[in-house]
Amino acid sequence: MRIALAQISATGDKQENLRRIEDQVRHAAGQGARMAVFPEASMQAFDTGRLDINAEDISGAFVGKLKELSDELDIGIVVGMFTPADAVEVEGKEINRVYNTLVVVLPSMSSPVFYNKIHTYDAFGYRESHTVKPGEKLITFLYDGITFGLSTCYDVRFPGQFRALAHKGAQVILVPASWASGDGKKEQWQLLTSARALDSTCFVVAVDQADSGVQGPTGIGFSRVIGPDGVCVAEAGGGRELLIADISTENLSELRRSVPVLSGIDEYGKECSFF
Repeated sequence: MRIALAQISATGDKQENLRRIEDQVRHAAGQGARMAVFPEASMQAFDTGRLDINAEDISGAFVGKLKELSDELDIGIVVGMFTPADAVEVEGKEINRVYNTLVVVLPSMSSPVFYNKIHTYDAFGYRESHTVKPGEKLITFLYDGITFGLSTCYDVRFPGQFRALAHKGAQVILVPASWASGDGKKEQWQLLTSARALDSTCFVVAVDQADSGVQGPTGIGFSRVIGPDGVCVAEAGGGRELLIADISTENLSELRRSVPVLSGIDEYGKECSFF
């Protein structure tokens, strides 16, 4: 399968971001891609205003436009967005939280698939859980004969989630992200994505926001595709880029027999929760 990794730089303007998404989807389809994967927070970049104002239900106009593009161009589209969640009190203020959602629209499917990020980015002094409600369910889906698993950004630090997705049948795990900048963060991104491919013996397709030059969780670039053997198949630079990669799962079963790391999941007792 040919997959396009759309390393865009999102703004705080939802309609402008939708235009950027459409442009990249059309370019991806023109290069023969069967799927275009966009970063986390492609609907609205982090640190550009309240997320709940732009948040939409899956049945809203934002996803409706993605579905139109998918049907028109016969291509699967995966986009990071925000959907309404709940209201909580944080430091004496009521906050309308959202879900950090990945939506998947496929030309062969009437209803979209969606995944709500399980592990919120409560690290390095940042508290995503103040504005984002954690999800609870692992999600996989079938497209063009390949089973995909979904994860988002900070999830990549939790190997149990990737192994659990593999046990649910995932052959390729998508990791849209808006990776935070900082010392060593590029190296962490590269190491973690490669390690998760090895842990799960899955392809990992990790799509980050382009480096905007702003400090914070707004992307560093270096989107990449890693094979189930841990070898990097393709990698982007730091700026805006449409990275095209061809992957094949034909020999995946043979690799898993040769390196049966998934079969040892109960070696030390019951598998730990992916939380």
